[in-house]
Amino acid sequence: MERRQRGVSAGLLLLLYQISQVGLQNIPCVTLGVLVLNIFLFLNPVRPLSEVCLSVNEAVHRKNWQRLLLAPFHHADDWHLYYNMISMLWKGIMLERKLKSIWFAYIIAVFSLLIGVVYMVLELLLVIILDDPSYEMNCGVGFSGVLFALKVLNNHYNPGRVSSVLGLPISSKYACWVELVAIHLISPGTSFAGHLAGILVGLMYTMGPLKKIMQACAAGISFFTEPNRPRDYYSEYYGYYPDYQYRAPRSYFDYTGGLTEEEQLERAVLNSLNERDFGGGTHNNERRPYGFWFPPEHSEEDIRRQRLPNVCRGSSCLLGKAQYQDADFGLGVLGPS
Repeated sequence: MERRQRGVSAGLLLLLYQISQVGLQNIPCVTLGVLVLNIFLFLNPVRPLSEVCLSVNEAVHRKNWQRLLLAPFHHADDWHLYYNMISMLWKGIMLERKLKSIWFAYIIAVFSLLIGVVYMVLELLLVIILDDPSYEMNCGVGFSGVLFALKVLNNHYNPGRVSSVLGLPISSKYACWVELVAIHLISPGTSFAGHLAGILVGLMYTMGPLKKIMQACAAGISFFTEPNRPRDYYSEYYGYYPDYQYRAPRSYFDYTGGLTEEEQLERAVLNSLNERDFGGGTHNNERRPYGFWFPPEHSEEDIRRQRLPNVCRGSSCLLGKAQYQDADFGLGVLGPS
């Protein structure tokens, strides 16, 4: 595998122009770091492409495991770099703001290694199934496998969108699979197994155990911030409450005082009647507490006096003589004798 001549070229210039249009201040730090690293290694590769590309023969048989680290961050030419980094720019802006920088960096590191492992497993399966040892020699470089995994994550966190693939509207749920086939048909030289490995790793994170494994591995490291903590929805982007404290939920008894629904309704009706009889929300010039209010007990004589008609003349009120007779649901007042 040979790379085109190094140096500033059309694809690199166009990439730098696109980055300047977005603005460095609008690119999250991890996304910007990945862009810078890939551009730097394009201009100053660690080794020739033939010595950093990943294949079963080199990594497994010859034990060159360092290729797992080097292959994702090297590109074959300037246009290979351009298309991958433009895709990384937009996916990184959306996902890093969603997941936060530390966790997003963790994802990039894990995906870069794991996709290489899955890629080699797929190539070995092709060797076994097709009985063709040439698949062991397929050597791949580039960040596109990680980008396919990030696309799965982006579609997972932003469902219901519609992507345009070759001018056709495709649901985001299936867009990565359509792109996998379309890219392979348009550019047969691309690594189908490498792109498929990226999709599989993305599905392992969103639908499989990979996310939980990553959370368990990072549990003992204090500066890792998991993406499912309480968020501040009043900020421009999702953020975390800096002094958030988890509190145990209050019990049902605290809200109801142990009363059933029927008892609560009966008590509410009684409180409403008492407020009307006693002139509002106070009793004996004292403010009532919120919630269910239990009125003081009244004697039968007090209740009868409250229901008698009062005749006020001047500054004095005369209470007429009355006879009382019990009714079914209360006390009836008969006329004066």
